[in-house]
Amino acid sequence: MRIAIGGVLHETSTCVDTKTTLQDFEHDRGIIRGDDVLSRFRGTNVCTGGFIEGAETFGFEAVPLLRASAFPGGLIDRGDYDALKAEFLQRLTTAEAEGGPVDGVLLDLHGAMVVEGIDDGDGDFIAAVRTAIGPDRPIIVTQDLHGNHTKFRVAQADALIGFDTFPHIDMAERGVEAAEMMVRTVRGEIHPVTAIYQLPMFWATRCQVTAHPPMDEVIRLMHDMEQRPGILSITIATGFPWADVPEVGGSVMVVADGDVDLAQRTADEFGNWIWERRQRWYSAPVTIKEALAAGEAAGRYPIIVADHADNTGGGSPGDSTEVLRTFLEQGLEDALVLYMVDPDVAAQAHAAGVGASIPVSLGGKSSPVQGAPIEATAEVVAISDGQFAYDGPMFAGLTGSMGTSAWLKIDGVSIVVVCAREQPFDPAFARSLGIDCAAMKYISVKSAAHFRAAFEPFAGSIYNVDAAGIHTHNFRDLPFKKRTRPVFPVEIPPDN
Repeated sequence: MRIAIGGVLHETSTCVDTKTTLQDFEHDRGIIRGDDVLSRFRGTNVCTGGFIEGAETFGFEAVPLLRASAFPGGLIDRGDYDALKAEFLQRLTTAEAEGGPVDGVLLDLHGAMVVEGIDDGDGDFIAAVRTAIGPDRPIIVTQDLHGNHTKFRVAQADALIGFDTFPHIDMAERGVEAAEMMVRTVRGEIHPVTAIYQLPMFWATRCQVTAHPPMDEVIRLMHDMEQRPGILSITIATGFPWADVPEVGGSVMVVADGDVDLAQRTADEFGNWIWERRQRWYSAPVTIKEALAAGEAAGRYPIIVADHADNTGGGSPGDSTEVLRTFLEQGLEDALVLYMVDPDVAAQAHAAGVGASIPVSLGGKSSPVQGAPIEATAEVVAISDGQFAYDGPMFAGLTGSMGTSAWLKIDGVSIVVVCAREQPFDPAFARSLGIDCAAMKYISVKSAAHFRAAFEPFAGSIYNVDAAGIHTHNFRDLPFKKRTRPVFPVEIPPDN
């Protein structure tokens, strides 16, 4: 049995002005080709790593084509996307010419990819693969929990399987699940069919953490429903509101064994259950000052504030300044900001060297929405070329690069200044600079929830805050032109 593996992954924000180009895909794990896919991702916690593990467990030949990923950002350049898609398809053609037809294709995609002129980038990619292999060979796709899933992509694939966790610590597990489903499908043991129920709602980020209430009850019900006869897999997707596409929002997808009516009835049942409880997935905005006051009242340290409106993991610029400004105004000691994206200040720190005091105009350079720069004198405590290894659990086994980076200190506040727009999935990079995050009293992370997997074990208290930023969670303020339906909590108001 020969199964092709690969994909093109991107979480696309249409709220930012920058464009995602081929250069953004060209990082240390960005564009991996051919057999390098096997060596690069074997044993790693990504879906492709799970595909490889599945091949070894279930005894099929994984035929690696191309896996390309870029950090979240703006619309993908159409020409660059077309080039990646064409290369994937050409590698599929070559692999079949050299080794014979593949029996199916496992695709590692995101679910919120938007390309210039293509609102449903993931659907377009799946459709291209479907055209290449025809209607009879299975395509099974893994997707992020934050996909904006469409009826079109469901029609193109045999099955779509989304993550069960946020933070996403089950990516390899979902890849193994997809691999097992593929093997059983090729053997004729099952015949997966998928149905979708689209939820007209934007799910509050702080209500999505799957290990905590209220989201844990959604996951428990989902797993219970997966045990029903004839049900192969159920996915809950909370959506990605910062993409102006027609079918933006949450969804439920159900994969059944040969019974599309069962799949749709189950999706409708689960979707209606979620919709009837929509108030539970809503959370009013919290300011940074409110969060700090609540943390001090609780007296559990470190107080971690998630600056989720500037979450670089969703494509935000990473240079908003309201949280840092508040830390400084309140005279906090043993405080830390992870990370501030400012290549100019990072280069300035490298030029000055460790121990120097430098005048900085820090952050606030990408957009007026992100706040004004911080004008201050900073001490250069440490510098780095940005190379490090994740210690997990989210990206365990992978390396990363933050680019030219520095640890600066302004009064009692430490700031890690970087060039790469990548959120702090774990403390590994901070530790490489000599920072002990657990010893801090206050920590700000430009992340929504992924940081929790590694920071939560030593956190005293955690608060998501709505500071000024492009990726505001005041969803009424987002610029939509293509959305085709009213959603909760915008046109359909919450109870409070």
